[in-house]
Amino acid sequence: MDLAFTPDELKFRDEIRAWVKANLPPAIAAKVHKAQLLTRDDMQTWAKILGKKGWLGYGWPQQFGGPGWTAVQKHLFEEECAMAGAPRIVPFGPVMVAPVIMAYGSPEQQKRFLPGIASGEVWWSQGYSEPGSGSDLASLRTKAERKGDKYIVNGQKTWTTLGQYGEWMFNLVRTSNEGKPQTGISFLLLDMKSPGVSVRPIKLLDGECEVNDVFFDNVEVPAENLIGEENKGWTYAKHLLSHERTNIADVNRAKRELERLKRIAKAEGVWDDMRFRDQIALLEVDIVALEMLVLRVLSAEKSGRNALDIAGLLKIKGSEIQQRYTELMMLAAGPYSVPFVKEAMEAGWQGDYVGAAHCAPLAATYFNYRKTTIYGGSNEVQRNIVSATVLGS
Repeated sequence: MDLAFTPDELKFRDEIRAWVKANLPPAIAAKVHKAQLLTRDDMQTWAKILGKKGWLGYGWPQQFGGPGWTAVQKHLFEEECAMAGAPRIVPFGPVMVAPVIMAYGSPEQQKRFLPGIASGEVWWSQGYSEPGSGSDLASLRTKAERKGDKYIVNGQKTWTTLGQYGEWMFNLVRTSNEGKPQTGISFLLLDMKSPGVSVRPIKLLDGECEVNDVFFDNVEVPAENLIGEENKGWTYAKHLLSHERTNIADVNRAKRELERLKRIAKAEGVWDDMRFRDQIALLEVDIVALEMLVLRVLSAEKSGRNALDIAGLLKIKGSEIQQRYTELMMLAAGPYSVPFVKEAMEAGWQGDYVGAAHCAPLAATYFNYRKTTIYGGSNEVQRNIVSATVLGS
């Protein structure tokens, strides 16, 4: 198994690095490197820059307007964007629903929805989790009743990330109560400007409204917005979740944040503490191991062999690594990481910091990242899936 990059792949990486350096707005990169709050405009600006280049859908095949890159090229692109301080691509459109539309949507749906996703003009949200239906997603109760050429949708979704910005939502809905719970689920595309849709932001510990409740009260959805066949949505949902769990692992962001951790440790005077540096070294070993696992998958794909179905395993390790580096950053800053001054997490803050400026977001980020082992399927459930599918137990 050859995990080394070829000369052509190294040349490709250099070209991506140069383009990102020339096109990523420095003010946005500075916010990312300092873990400051990103606005909707920040995220949308970068999405549209990529969209204009044809790279927002960097994982798309050429037939749908993507660059048609290999798995290795996609990995190198993600790495260069992360290390340069680019915001994460909001995944709901280009990474999650787009592959479902490509695989299961009609030609008319592909022509209608994919261009707006590829350009970054349309913000998509995810309608999966419900109160009482998270890891056990098949128990969802949001109902869509077919009436003529429309579905009437009633119910609630929760933990909808950045749903306050959403313009369209891909939605799992129940269209039948017969048979197993999975067999009565359908996949609908829903215009969030439709009458009867209401979004209620959920304020978190850091004062931000990253997630939302979304309510549907007799919302009319044209039947033409059904993806694939009625009651086959569970199949499409599993296809999408594999993309989500791989995306959550985000090894390239972990590499960038490792360097930030080292900078904080040096600035706070704990870099020379060998016991603390041991913890950084252990983290770095695990990040390298995660990257090797990703590269093994890419190597298998490049050589035409079937890669292991390890999306769940990547999610488990990646999310735990994210929690560890946020914890070590907070420990490095000690008591200076504890005070919460919301304004100090915004670019341009002119007030007094408690400790150094890099301390301001550490506690808020630490608490926020407790989510990583829960969303996209809790790690406890993912371990059961991995043991069954990979280990055969």
